[in-house]
Amino acid sequence: MLAQLMEAISELATTTGFANMTVGNLVMITVSCGLLYLAIVKQYEPLLLVPISFGMLLTNLPLGGIMASPVGDANGGLVYYLSQGVKLGIYPPLIFLGVGAMTDFGPLIANPKTFLLGAAAQFGIFVTFMGAIALGFTAQEAGAIGIIGGADGPTAIWLASQLAPHRLGAIAIAAYSYMALVPIIQPPIMRALTTKKEREIVMEQLRPVSKTERVIFPILVTILVGLLLPASVPLVGMLMLGNLFKESGVVERLTGVSSNALMNIIVIFLGVSVGATANAADFLQAETLYIVGLGLVAFAFGTATGVLLGKLMCKLTGGKVNPLIGSAGVSAVPMAARVSQTEGRRANPNNYLLMHAMGPNVAGVIGSAIAAGVLLSLLN
Repeated sequence: MLAQLMEAISELATTTGFANMTVGNLVMITVSCGLLYLAIVKQYEPLLLVPISFGMLLTNLPLGGIMASPVGDANGGLVYYLSQGVKLGIYPPLIFLGVGAMTDFGPLIANPKTFLLGAAAQFGIFVTFMGAIALGFTAQEAGAIGIIGGADGPTAIWLASQLAPHRLGAIAIAAYSYMALVPIIQPPIMRALTTKKEREIVMEQLRPVSKTERVIFPILVTILVGLLLPASVPLVGMLMLGNLFKESGVVERLTGVSSNALMNIIVIFLGVSVGATANAADFLQAETLYIVGLGLVAFAFGTATGVLLGKLMCKLTGGKVNPLIGSAGVSAVPMAARVSQTEGRRANPNNYLLMHAMGPNVAGVIGSAIAAGVLLSLLN
């Protein structure tokens, strides 16, 4: 009897996670705890970094089966089913629906020239694409890595799920990590490329934008982008639909659901699903370090090209444009715009650039979605 009991205990011990823990699992659990620390204590992009980090923790607990595929009559793991929304490209467009319902395109409509700044900041995407090709990544992987430079997490997840799903975890974590580090990464680049005199420029107050303009804008953008680049319709279309909910003023309930309940639910599903793709076998590779490094290059180039075009616009307008607002074109709404405001106030305490920076900032959201559509059209 005692022998049978000891044998049962021994068999039970072999089925625990402790007995099946690998070094890779231990490393990834440590990484996930580190990311949770950054999200909770340092408050770096906590809305998505908390579920992503916890999804990473869950998938690296041995024998948990959270991402197990269904076999025969046996059901798959919980997150396996949740992750189908990522695989099928459903969650990111729904995130864009909520973003659109919370976005004010007024500054962009009032000063449409700033759309060029949002476009210029996407240059980092294509520079990084070439760099990834040079490092030996496939064209599809390079496209998915390059989009990190758009500083738009849902766009990065959407494109990676279409072009390189096996790199999804690394790309998503790099994208959101750098978005959280915008206040650290951008200022040195902004100061290096501008003079103090340029940073001190006070821009004229934006004109008021009528309700008619606000309602026409999302409809017009959807038609133009949809006809020019059909692959961008899932992201741009949902972004503009959410904005139309907001600006029409006749569907308050839909606006509220899109920007609150629906978006929060999707954020949970999306974050946990993406984090669960970062298992030790796929994540602990040299290529992951390359992806993280290339993501930084993408951010740096995007910031630099936005500022440089801002400098050109400054000269062409006789000093009416503060080049600092160009850095906000990398998206990361509204953090990048706040960085422009902070740097402007540092140079001139009477400088108020926030609303001016919101123009290229929201243009960057549209620009990153268009860039993703271009890459998908060319590489898929």
